[in-house]
Amino acid sequence: MLLFSLFVGSTLASAQYRVAYIARAQGDSFAAWLANSILEEAKKYPQITVQVFDGQADSFHQNSLIENAIVNEYDLIIIQPHDGEAQRPYAEKVVEAGIHLITTNARIDGIEGGSSVDADPYMQAAVVARLALEQVPENANVVVLTGPPGNFHSIERRRAWDIEFFQKRPDVKIVGEQIANWNKDEAMRYMEDWVQANDRIEAIISMNDNMAAGAIEVIKDDPKFKNMLAYGVDGTIEAALLIKDGLMTATTLQSAYELAERILWVSDLLLRGEVFEIHTDIGNPVITLENVDEVIEMHRRAGNL
Repeated sequence: MLLFSLFVGSTLASAQYRVAYIARAQGDSFAAWLANSILEEAKKYPQITVQVFDGQADSFHQNSLIENAIVNEYDLIIIQPHDGEAQRPYAEKVVEAGIHLITTNARIDGIEGGSSVDADPYMQAAVVARLALEQVPENANVVVLTGPPGNFHSIERRRAWDIEFFQKRPDVKIVGEQIANWNKDEAMRYMEDWVQANDRIEAIISMNDNMAAGAIEVIKDDPKFKNMLAYGVDGTIEAALLIKDGLMTATTLQSAYELAERILWVSDLLLRGEVFEIHTDIGNPVITLENVDEVIEMHRRAGNL
């Protein structure tokens, strides 16, 4: 998807611009991958200087960072929300202050004058949920890990799993479901409880790779769970290596490299006055054992391995 809302006149290409990138949490493997990719991509735009701020998976802290960026009069503020609805009023303040806004991973819809670069979270989960329809055994017990409750990606991915998998597989039983906030350590704690409470669990269904990796860490050396399936979203290097080792079943590539390329492209257009508002999405290819070597090589070429 690519939507240009309004074109305006160009500004001088020689101008210098300051950009604040407010990351969700640098302790989140995908968020760290994206932040690093944005800094690397920004090197191609000598007129743009990007400064990264860590939201620490805390909406109050992230909102404070947004307010500080407004006060410091950055030319553009990019927000990777922890909880989109909690960040919405502060994102609106950015536009009200006359500062360019991009929301990403996940976008905050409905902010007039604000742009976004994202992926379709429903489809990200749907493509792996459709694989699971055939792979998850009959009458299976599964556990589900979700992201923050107000996060657009968490909500839409979980909705996709419901429509594309659970409604079609009424034989499957959810024996544990928790909000792990995209966090590996939280997922590990929940998985430790679930393996104590259940003699069998056939699949881990996670709304991102980081939480899936945490759950896998708990059971990877337990022969009782040797054949457990595991699904995620993001295509991080950790998930790719887990698929290669046979510990994870499938994930969807949400390429931080591609997101970073789009984010800097959109940033440049906005800052030079070429457009007023843009909304654009990247794709969502599935990663399995059949093509995981390509993804590992992609990470290797980018210095991520």
